Amino acid sequence: MRSGNLSAVTEFIFTGFPQLQDGSLLYFFPLLFIYTFIVIGNLLIFLAVRLDTRLHNPMYNFISIFSFLEIWYTTATIPKMLSNLISEKKAISMTGCLLQMYFFHSLGNSEGILLFTMAIDRYIAICNPLRYQMIMTPRLCAQLSAGSCIFGFLILLPEIVIISTLPFCGPNQIHQIFCDLVPVLSLACTDTSMILIEDVIHAVVIIITFLIIALSYIRIVIVILRMPSAEGRQKAFSTCAGHLMVFLIFFGSVSLMYLRFNTTYPPVLDTCIALTFTVLAPFFNPIIYSLRNKDMKNAIKKLFCFQKVLNTSGI
Repeated sequence: MRSGNLSAVTEFIFTGFPQLQDGSLLYFFPLLFIYTFIVIGNLLIFLAVRLDTRLHNPMYNFISIFSFLEIWYTTATIPKMLSNLISEKKAISMTGCLLQMYFFHSLGNSEGILLFTMAIDRYIAICNPLRYQMIMTPRLCAQLSAGSCIFGFLILLPEIVIISTLPFCGPNQIHQIFCDLVPVLSLACTDTSMILIEDVIHAVVIIITFLIIALSYIRIVIVILRMPSAEGRQKAFSTCAGHLMVFLIFFGSVSLMYLRFNTTYPPVLDTCIALTFTVLAPFFNPIIYSLRNKDMKNAIKKLFCFQKVLNTSGI
């Protein structure tokens, strides 16, 4: 592609990384530890749910799918961040940038839809318990899980295809630590207002989804507080507390990142928000779903015991 006498851009340079001479390792090893923890923690949750028949119910099925998505969600960005931290040229190819944007946002969309599904699941379980098993059948759970992933990956595909046809012929510096839609679109040598309008629509969808989930949990809390039994209230709160915390962390970081309404932040703050969105939020999810859940902790212990049996048997 050409625009006048300017050459087509074939790669982008990230400028959101700390410019410290010989100091990148100070960021590399903590980030590597967090990424390893995220992958192992979510993989343990996924395997524990799949191998423990006591956890074969809708709530834990959705948690396992969410954990599986989290592994790939972080893998879409963190490995490239680690590579750039120890590289002099903090760059990514045009194709790599498009793929990173697509998988990162598609997985994020899938997680958001799944959190919406999990909120509805908890709403039915607590507000309409007598009909819960009749409504949340295994078939419906499988359809909701698959639908969350399929819809999440399809919704962004047209936008990425359009971006891939845009001419990039000027500056190639992305003021961020990963490829994101708005920073990349700002470098295009053509009018991108139509795509930005689509981003506004996405922002409206985020707000509506947040409000629906928030109203669901408010209704759930009201129903729990009206329960006559203190033991029943405690049990109901314990099953919803983890979901509520993950929901607040996820949509809180999404709001900071994408609901700015033309507000510009200093580069350092922008990088901190990006790290919160891409790294810290996924870091807390396995902690919330494992340490705060007795059934999950027992299933993970059982998983380790099963591994020890295999090792002693020489399998």
